[in-house]
Amino acid sequence: MANERDLLSTEIVNRGIESSGPNAGSQTFSVRVRRRLPDFLQSVNLKYVKLGYHYLINHGIYLATIPVLVLVFSAEVGSLSREELWRKLWEDARYDLATVLGFFGVFVFTLSVYFMSRPRSIYLIDFACFKPQDDLKVSKEQFIEHARKSGKFDEASLEFQKRILQSSGIGDETYIPKSVIMSPENCATMKEGRSEASMVMFGALDELFEKTRLRPKDVGVLVVNCSIFNPTPSLSAMIINHYKMRGNILSYNLGGMGCSAGIIAVDLARDMLESNPNNCAVVVSTEIVGYNWYQGQDRSMLIPNCFFRMGCSAVLLSNRRRDYHRAKYRLEHIVRTHKGADDRSFRSVYQEEDEQRFKGLKISKDLIEIGGDALKTNITTLGPLVLPFSEQLLFFGTLVWRHLFGGNSGPGLHPSSAPSKKPYIPDYKLAFEHFCVHAASKTVLDELQRNLELSEKNVEASRMTLHRFGNTSSSSIWYELAYLEAKERVKKGDRVWQLAFGSGFKCNSAVWRSMRRVKKPTRNPWLDCIDTYPVARSP
Repeated sequence: MANERDLLSTEIVNRGIESSGPNAGSQTFSVRVRRRLPDFLQSVNLKYVKLGYHYLINHGIYLATIPVLVLVFSAEVGSLSREELWRKLWEDARYDLATVLGFFGVFVFTLSVYFMSRPRSIYLIDFACFKPQDDLKVSKEQFIEHARKSGKFDEASLEFQKRILQSSGIGDETYIPKSVIMSPENCATMKEGRSEASMVMFGALDELFEKTRLRPKDVGVLVVNCSIFNPTPSLSAMIINHYKMRGNILSYNLGGMGCSAGIIAVDLARDMLESNPNNCAVVVSTEIVGYNWYQGQDRSMLIPNCFFRMGCSAVLLSNRRRDYHRAKYRLEHIVRTHKGADDRSFRSVYQEEDEQRFKGLKISKDLIEIGGDALKTNITTLGPLVLPFSEQLLFFGTLVWRHLFGGNSGPGLHPSSAPSKKPYIPDYKLAFEHFCVHAASKTVLDELQRNLELSEKNVEASRMTLHRFGNTSSSSIWYELAYLEAKERVKKGDRVWQLAFGSGFKCNSAVWRSMRRVKKPTRNPWLDCIDTYPVARSP
């Protein structure tokens, strides 16, 4: 029972002045009980740590053989004086030229094989985030007013949405598509869905092609991800048709993969680039909001209406060595975690119809707990790849100690006095200078900040993106990186951690290293308001 209580958090909510009944005219309050993220200090699974180390030592043969060879060579050379060493080298070169040339040839061949077998670095040349027109802006009050005018929601549902918005962390300048704002039906058709997709995707791509001076016909790989809206022809086909791209382009369209699909799309683009050298790839991440706008009364399906807003990102990746000097970032790691084998995780974010046959996304009340479990697995796997050796040593040592001795009672010992040690949770602030955590909601960001012991500055980009643009699904991590660039915080050598999670249930991480100091860009969705941020955090 104590463990169950540890997963709950409480919040006192002021519901205003009672308008009728025996308590009319008095203030009323309610206590809201929520599930919180599991405490990572209490439960770290050893198998995911081992998985991370498995990724780390895939080329362990080099780690095992090179030190031995260096040791043998050093011992042989160390036994000779400098004069003897030069004389021996000269005599070998003079009288045994074939041996010297053979050794040199083997050395050159080995180096050539090594560098040819290494996967090419994946560079991020630049990216763009779409900024909708001002006539699509909607404040929280306007949002409720549009919902009321639609006639789809009763007063209880409107009040519920209002409470969600007030505690969401979303500001008054987010964007809603015309199909929601201007349509009396408050519902998008396929035509309106294609129109919204064209607006956001082409807007982001136009900016990307302008910034990078890339011709659309030079794109070798195109990956588009959009979870809800998947028409035929596909969104990737719409882009190819609009920009008249070349006929042998490798195009992919990812659907139904949720808010973490942006990192999955980057992973797929990386795989395609590794098998197609001297090429470039464009990754487009978006969500078509209007097409999945829920019109019913089910509260668990009304929540996405309150959080999701318009947005799109377009990213240019390259494995061409000549792009090294103009690249902004280099991709270092991608770690993907999928919990879909568990039924509860699989149904935590589920698209279906309600009792009135209105379709929408149903959000499970256990989503925070499920997301925390996926996050724990992901960061435990990522740790060995990115953490300093000192942090890894402390973490692994305390984890093994707890695994071997924790919870066991020795002879004559009471179980409660058995040796036990909590695992040392590494300081991820030592591994990364910048954090781009998916801006899902204020509650999620609060719990992540608490569990990972992040500072306000570490989560500033996520909180401000949620405030200014809302939850833009898979593109939100790029709006966050755009925020950091607009603030001119990214320096050469800085490491950026992009962390996203979504339906399935999935949690994915991408790690980038800055190739140079990033100056304030001339095109950026934050430029007109960056001086007003960060705004004060709402209670």
